[in-house]
Amino acid sequence: MRALRAVGWSAGAIVVVVLLLILGGYGFSARDFNRTYALEVAPLRVTVAESSVDVGAQIARVRGCVDCHGEDGSGREFINDPAVGVLWASNLTSGEGGIAGYGEADWDRAVRHGVNRKGKPLIFMPSQEFWSLSDDDLAALIAYYRSLPSVDAVRPGPRVGPLGRALHLAGLLPLVPARLVDHLAERPEAPPVGASAEYGAYLATGCTGCHGPGFSGGRIPGGDPGWPAASNLTPDPSTGIGGWSLADLSTALREGVRPDGSMLDPAMPIAATRHLTPAGGVSRGRAGARRTASSPRPPPRSASKRGRARSPGSPTRRACPRAPRSRVC
Repeated sequence: MRALRAVGWSAGAIVVVVLLLILGGYGFSARDFNRTYALEVAPLRVTVAESSVDVGAQIARVRGCVDCHGEDGSGREFINDPAVGVLWASNLTSGEGGIAGYGEADWDRAVRHGVNRKGKPLIFMPSQEFWSLSDDDLAALIAYYRSLPSVDAVRPGPRVGPLGRALHLAGLLPLVPARLVDHLAERPEAPPVGASAEYGAYLATGCTGCHGPGFSGGRIPGGDPGWPAASNLTPDPSTGIGGWSLADLSTALREGVRPDGSMLDPAMPIAATRHLTPAGGVSRGRAGARRTASSPRPPPRSASKRGRARSPGSPTRRACPRAPRSRVC
């Protein structure tokens, strides 16, 4: 009888400890989710109204914005797993549920700092990858989304499950990228658009969410457990891409094919990287005739094309720190 009582007390103690851990996890994660960031951002040094909509459209694809926010900008569900969370990207159009009232400073806080108009962190917005985005490119991105037809689509707010909170607290799931941004740091000047190592480094910040800050690859934060590790992109001749030619790399980024003819894993965002241009990333549309934010806007439309919901346990490839696009990439 005493033995049974001892077992009962032990089991009860374990249950209490587990409950305390769960409550503590919710408390600490809620603190991160509800923190207020008081940010003052400098005005953009370029005029959005004169920025190229076409350049902005290409940036939205190369940087993976369309993966989460959809082709029409109305937002889509990119994670649906009750244990991890149910997350929708915001409606970026001027329709109901959108951000019609967002000024340029609001866009800056959201894109480059991961913070909304009220100073609260945006869940899973990969702003650590957008912090270095130049004023020119940010203005073009704003111009593009302002040019889209308005879509009435009220998206639900984020719901983070117990596993998602635990992974966040363990540093394995970057649910609050605003914590990863040095909001007071001086943003360096973006290099000129062109086929240079400097401009390549500027573009490659969008690759760090999966391949890591040193591009050595490894486990993808927030990715599907069944996905393989991200590849080593360093010049290591045995484990990296040291033996690849420029043509090999171009084919991999545009067509998803390795030098040996095998296909890259579907988690690799070829739909985004195929929009890179040979002359230097997002240079298309900067010269010659172009649409600007002051050009006539297309008529509004309804949210008939919405992102298809994912089944539980299958986050999109932007579910990693790019987003999620890292978003898992």
